[in-house]
Amino acid sequence: MQRSQHSFCEVKVLKFRAIIKKADNWCIGWLVDLPGVNAQEKSKAELLESLRIGAEDMLSTEIKFEPGAVMTTINVSEPDLAVSADS
Repeated sequence: MQRSQHSFCEVKVLKFRAIIKKADNWCIGWLVDLPGVNAQEKSKAELLESLRIGAEDMLSTEIKFEPGAVMTTINVSEPDLAVSADS
């Protein structure tokens, strides 16, 4: 019997907490877990897309290390997040 061989690529999705609010005719927001990622758009959907792109840009930025320094990762359990009633 011959088996078909498929190549699967697992895509890992990261979750970040976003604060969103209305200011005049704008939706503004920022990512709590990635300081420096913030955006301002006319709609909530556009805002979330801008925050996603900002997070991708931030995470793909090359980080330079001092000699002898290493990067590692840590595992943190996913917490139960409080969500507002209108999300």
